[in-house]
Amino acid sequence: MTRFRPCIDLHDGCVKQIVGSSLRDDGTGLKTNFVSDRDSAWYAQLYQRDGLTGGHVILLGKGNEEAAKSAAKAFPNGLQIGGGIRPENAAEYLDAGASHVIVTSYLFESDGIFSETKLESMVKAAGREKLVIDLSCKATANGWTVAMNRWQTLTTLDVTPDSLKWLAGHCAEFLIHAVDVEGKCEGIDESLVSFLGEHSPIPMTYAGGIRHLDDLKRIDELSHGRVDGTVGSALDLFGGTGAKYDELVAWNRRGPAGLRE
Repeated sequence: MTRFRPCIDLHDGCVKQIVGSSLRDDGTGLKTNFVSDRDSAWYAQLYQRDGLTGGHVILLGKGNEEAAKSAAKAFPNGLQIGGGIRPENAAEYLDAGASHVIVTSYLFESDGIFSETKLESMVKAAGREKLVIDLSCKATANGWTVAMNRWQTLTTLDVTPDSLKWLAGHCAEFLIHAVDVEGKCEGIDESLVSFLGEHSPIPMTYAGGIRHLDDLKRIDELSHGRVDGTVGSALDLFGGTGAKYDELVAWNRRGPAGLRE
C-alpha cells in the first residue's frame, strides 16, 4: 500500500515550500509558496506523534544544518536528511538522529558525469542500509534523466530499469523528485509513477505535484502500492488548501479500504 510520508524543506534555516526548479545559486527567481512560523523540531514532533516514519528533511542550500539536526533530534531514527550530503558529513547527521542520509549531487562530477567511485565512497561512509539515493527526474528525450545542483544541471544518468536495479544494490531506498511538477500543485507525473512502480526493486518515495488525497490514491493504483508519496505545497500544514494532513494520517492508519465510502 502507498503510504503518505511527511517532509520538512529547509531554506535559510526556516521551514518553507518553494517551487524547486526556481532555486538557483545566485538566489534570483526564487518562488516561495509558504514560510512557516514553526521550527523544524515542531514538525518533527508532530510526525512522531502521528507515527509518520520515513519522512525526509531537505536542506535547500547552506544555513540549514542546525535546523536539520534539531528535527532529527526531535524524532530520533524517524527522518531522513538530504541536501549537501557527502562522505565527510554523513556520520554527523546519522549521529544526530537521522535514520538515513540522502545523496544526489555528490554522486556526479561538476559536469554531470556519474561517478561510481563517489557512490562507493558514500556507501562506505553511511552504509548501504542507511543510504537513500535521490533521483531527481526531469523529462527528456530518453524518458527521464537525473538533474543535480538544485535541479539546474542535467546529468549523464538516465532513469531506466537497468539503472534502478544497479543503484538499488547500493542503497536502502530511492527518493524521487519529479522536477517538472515539483511545487506546482498541478498533479503528479503519472507516467513516471507507473514506471517506478513497475521497475523499482526497493522502497521509494515520490515527490512532485500531489494536490490532495485522490492523487495519493492514484499513486497507489498506478504503482500497485509500491511507491509512497510525500505532499508539500498543497498540504494544509504548509498553507495549502487541497490536501488535509489529518486525512493523510488516517490513510496511513486505516489504509485505502478504510477511507472508501
